[in-house]
Amino acid sequence: MTHHDTDVDPRALAAEAAQAIAYATGVAKHDIALVLGSGWGGAAELLGDVVAEVPAEDIPGFRKAAVVGHGGTITSIKIAGTDAHALVLGARTHYYEGHGVRAVAHGVRTAAAAGCTSLVLTNGCGGLRAEWGPGTPVLISDHINLTMDSPLEGATFVDLTDVYSPRLRDLARTIDSTLDEGVYVQFRGPHYETPAEVQMAKIIGGDLVGMSTALEAIAAREARLEILGISLVTNPAAGISPTPLSHTEVLEAGRAAGPRIAKLLADIVTTMAKEN
Repeated sequence: MTHHDTDVDPRALAAEAAQAIAYATGVAKHDIALVLGSGWGGAAELLGDVVAEVPAEDIPGFRKAAVVGHGGTITSIKIAGTDAHALVLGARTHYYEGHGVRAVAHGVRTAAAAGCTSLVLTNGCGGLRAEWGPGTPVLISDHINLTMDSPLEGATFVDLTDVYSPRLRDLARTIDSTLDEGVYVQFRGPHYETPAEVQMAKIIGGDLVGMSTALEAIAAREARLEILGISLVTNPAAGISPTPLSHTEVLEAGRAAGPRIAKLLADIVTTMAKEN
């Protein structure tokens, strides 16, 4: 999607992308979409058989991934033991890339247009609670959007009371009863938050800080997708721990936790597919 695509209606572009995915994968309708953030990539191969893998830039409105550690493919997977198909969106556009909020929401809108009824949003993030060490998965119970932007345009009033489905959080806890939950705060990025900003996030009710997810969740809610959000705490947020933050550390924490959280996510998604 280039700068002149702002003239294109986001829903029309999502419908076009969904059609291209159906054609490229041979799967007429997908059921569950997943956005795999830092540390979560390994879950895809545990879900079942890969039906097709398509380079993101071949699908209208998508582009190559801009960040090391984020994939650039869209994958269709037949979920093991079910008739359901998962659509793995490995081409997340972050708000900080500067392509605009329509580009950020395009993936989840495409998932809805492709027939998905539920969406799993994952991310790697900074944790504000000392008991959540690097590698801890945390369910998102709610979010605070500090981007000061919205994927919705015009008089589109969408209720965000239970944007992260209580039903799906309960389902996730049937797989792992130790899963904690918290409020995710989306900052604009791409710089990490200052210790003072992290304290502000804490004061206003945040438990997790990151640079994705909230804007996608708003667009997904408008598209009537049922949403499960899971964060991987890759590091303590700035000022919570005495050592400075590095992107390398984030990737390393993700890699170390990878096999465990991949299995957790695959088990959750398989259970979702069986219950839908």
